Amino acid sequence: MRVAIIGGGAAGFFAAITVKESYPGSSVTIFEKGAVPLSKVKITGGGRCNLTNSSPSIEELSLAYPRGGRQMRGLLREFDNFNTINWFESRGVPLVTQEDGCIFPASQDSQSIIDSLVSRAKSLGVVISTGMEVSSLSKAPDDMLELHFKDDVTQPALFEKVIVTTGGSPKRRSLDWLAALDHKIESPVPSLFSFNLPGDSITELMGVVVEDVILSLEGSKLKSAGALLITHWGVSGPAILKLSSYGARLLNEMGYNFKIHINWVNQPDSSKISGELNQIIQMSPNKQLYSVRPYGIPSRLWRYLLWRCELKEDKKWCEIGKKGVNLLTDALSNDIHRVNGKSSYKEEFVTCGGVSLSSVNISTLESKCVKNLYFAGEVLDIDAITGGYNLQCAWTTGYVAGKLRSGK
Repeated sequence: MRVAIIGGGAAGFFAAITVKESYPGSSVTIFEKGAVPLSKVKITGGGRCNLTNSSPSIEELSLAYPRGGRQMRGLLREFDNFNTINWFESRGVPLVTQEDGCIFPASQDSQSIIDSLVSRAKSLGVVISTGMEVSSLSKAPDDMLELHFKDDVTQPALFEKVIVTTGGSPKRRSLDWLAALDHKIESPVPSLFSFNLPGDSITELMGVVVEDVILSLEGSKLKSAGALLITHWGVSGPAILKLSSYGARLLNEMGYNFKIHINWVNQPDSSKISGELNQIIQMSPNKQLYSVRPYGIPSRLWRYLLWRCELKEDKKWCEIGKKGVNLLTDALSNDIHRVNGKSSYKEEFVTCGGVSLSSVNISTLESKCVKNLYFAGEVLDIDAITGGYNLQCAWTTGYVAGKLRSGK
């Protein structure tokens, strides 16, 4: 059996390895259009490779996928995060788990993951062909599939099975060849990005991290929580990245021009914030505003919020009155900022969209439109928040697709 893997990323390598382990007599070739395979794995997690998450259950794990979460529940039953951990550790890659549940190689170097995948693939006899871009796929007699390459010199090649793992792309036209085979394509748009706040004075606080905020998008029900990082261009961090993932399509429709509401103290009940401030007035009436920071918020941020409320830092707590309490309560619970534009998160990118799950037999990941054609990874309309979940999707879908089971 001749099997082609289109795309030499995480899902592609895992699919190729699974095919060879499941069908040792098969001939498997990875076609990668770039010069170097696994280039995205190289930069993920800031070069450390956040390869999965320690979520204790499949149910919890599936909640990290704004698109495809329901389908991922079934797929994860075949290969979950604990399978991923065992797979790499059993092949000599020790892993470490951070307090936030993110799992990295103990080396803190993505090259450890790359070396493991390449070594395993080569030991099984997988052929890795770089600089080979597939331009189209067509059906051939006897349910064979014919691949056509962008380089006209390269002759079309026939395969019994093909697995597409080309990753995500913000350009819909990159999926035209799959649409031509009657697959429904969900328009790809960016996900996992930071927010630009041009001209906003808060950027002067660049480097400040607030560990636990509640973030909401004005005019919607979208919310997220977690750490927030103030940068020289705007805001980033887990809370921002989660919101960008949850709202990927909506934010795209808004042209990345919208308002966010920040609750700096992770307290949704504003009356409790008022109560906290009044307690400070009772306990420390003669202390200056700047010297007592409610909820222990960072000093630079507290100074900024006092300025926003037009309250002098050396004013005594007993002098702010009801108006001052109301102003500070609003600043702590509902600080509003105008976003205008986005920035990529480090050098990474994740795309929302791709081949619609309605075009795929979700239990096997075989195409409903073309027999013997399978999909894995980000080419599918499945994506997740930050935290190792997107790579987990690559391992899971690569494994399921690599089993090459028929959906019929």
